[in-house]
Formats: sequence, C-alpha cells, structure tokens
Amino acid sequence: MQEPASISAVAHVIQLSVAPVFLLTGVGAILGVLINRLGRVVDRFRVLEKADVNSAAPEMEILSRRARMIHWAIGLCTSCALLVCIVIAALFVGSITGVELSTIVATLFIAAMLALVSALLCFLREITLAKGSIHVLPPRRT
Repeated sequence: MQEPASISAVAHVIQLSVAPVFLLTGVGAILGVLINRLGRVVDRFRVLEKADVNSAAPEMEILSRRARMIHWAIGLCTSCALLVCIVIAALFVGSITGVELSTIVATLFIAAMLALVSALLCFLREITLAKGSIHVLPPRRT
C-alpha cells in the first residue's frame, strides 16, 4: 500500500498536468483545421492539374505556397503537442523519482509555446495567401 504523502504528490502532479492537457486539446483542434485546409488545397490543385490549362499555373503556384505553409504549421503544431506530452511525462517522472526537473519542464514548455506561435504565424501567412488569391468584385449598383 502506498503512503498518503506519495498519493497526494501524484494527485498534485495530476492537477499540474491539467493545463497542458487542455493545451493539447486546443492544438488538436488547430491541427484539424490545418488538415482540412490542406485537403482543400490538394483537391483544388488536382482539379487544376486535370484541366491542364496554362492559365492555371499562377493559381497552382499560390496553392503550392499555401500547401508549404500549411505543412510547416502542421509540423510545428505536432512538435508543440509532442513537447507538451514530454512536459507532462517529465512532471510525473520528477514526482515519482524525486528529481528536480523544473528547469527541464520550463524549457520544454517554452519550446512548445514557441512552436505553437510559429505554427500560428505560418497559418496566418497561409490565410494571407488564400485571401490574396480571391478577386473581390466591387458591389453592383442597382
């Protein structure tokens, strides 16, 4: 049977790991959006490829750049999620072994946040590219 002190220590680590778990949920939602956008870009690219029209080349170039930005954003979001998982694991390892891992946990969490910020910047760039490819017509006067 475990001592009450160790059970309360594990309970405290579980409490500490709740915030990173919510972060994982948010990152997962962002990944879902990014994957959806990548699928739309790929589908549009395939349609233009089948059309084999020379005038489609500029749009295909923009689609290629968008896919690259989404790819980077997905990679960075995945890196963020992995780093957060390592943070949670480090919290438990530190608690169980009694080793002070606060510097490692803080460094990993900062790296995760930097990856997330970079991913969001790539996402913003992709949205800018998508918006730039839309030609908005002026409103018609009736």
